[in-house]
Amino acid sequence: MAKIDIQCGDAIALFQQICDGSVDLIITDPPYNLGKDYGNNHDLKAFDDYLNFTKCWLTEAKRVLKPTGTLYVFMGVRFISYLYDILERDLNLYFNSWVVWHYTQGMGKTKGFSPRHDDILVFNKSKDFIFNLDNVRVPQKYYRARNNMRGANPGDVWQFSHVHYSNPNRQNHPTQKPEGLIERMVLASSLEEGLILDPFSGSGTTLRVCQQLNRNAIGFEINPDYVAMTQERLSLPFNGFDSVDPRMERVPNDLRKPDVRDEYLKNHINWFLVNHENAVDIFAKAVRDKYGNEATIQVAKPEQYELF
Repeated sequence: MAKIDIQCGDAIALFQQICDGSVDLIITDPPYNLGKDYGNNHDLKAFDDYLNFTKCWLTEAKRVLKPTGTLYVFMGVRFISYLYDILERDLNLYFNSWVVWHYTQGMGKTKGFSPRHDDILVFNKSKDFIFNLDNVRVPQKYYRARNNMRGANPGDVWQFSHVHYSNPNRQNHPTQKPEGLIERMVLASSLEEGLILDPFSGSGTTLRVCQQLNRNAIGFEINPDYVAMTQERLSLPFNGFDSVDPRMERVPNDLRKPDVRDEYLKNHINWFLVNHENAVDIFAKAVRDKYGNEATIQVAKPEQYELF
């Protein structure tokens, strides 16, 4: 069983408790310095103070990462170029990817274009890093012999909806991230029983995802109310992650042969929706709409799906 630990305090101070080279993966959504109110602290520093703070915690992040480790950092547009510069030029980490998280709804603007994405920088401690492509593939559009029907690389533009206020999993936190988004990072860049660190734990999404994916995890959080929120969240039963890449529900074209279709559909559930029981009905409807009732999927058990 995964060991999940949430610690209350200042991230830079708490980093001192983590041994050098002991963490497999760091995923974090630090303050963007945009003036958000986080209860007992206000996200607003002088420009140079914020950059110094960022460099300080990133230096600690590099120290605790294993040589094969990976770092995912969310960042707003105002500071992302500075963040990149610190990671590459000051800390000599290895650039991996610049992921764009496209969310489907956001703040409206009447002058200028409304923002519809967040940026996520991905850097590695060395050129020898963990990347489990088979764990994060997305379904192909077509069933073709030349295609890998285990799925395609998801690319660097990811679509996940925000955790809307009507979602039962919505927490009282201003920047809660979707579980499916974090799931992809954890599956891609760590192994089971590895150690994941989130130094700005917030609503506890990284810890909740690690709990379900059998990863050990440590979270730092300065607000005791959010620590209590996370502890409550970790105690709840699991009914599937609160978000899914819409491509996971995609049914490939050209599955007309019943034997080929049945085998693929059984694999599809196991490959792409194993942590998303709440998305299986949507996928089953898409199958019926495309191939008729003879291709219906029946849910047998939460962890097992059968065709009839």
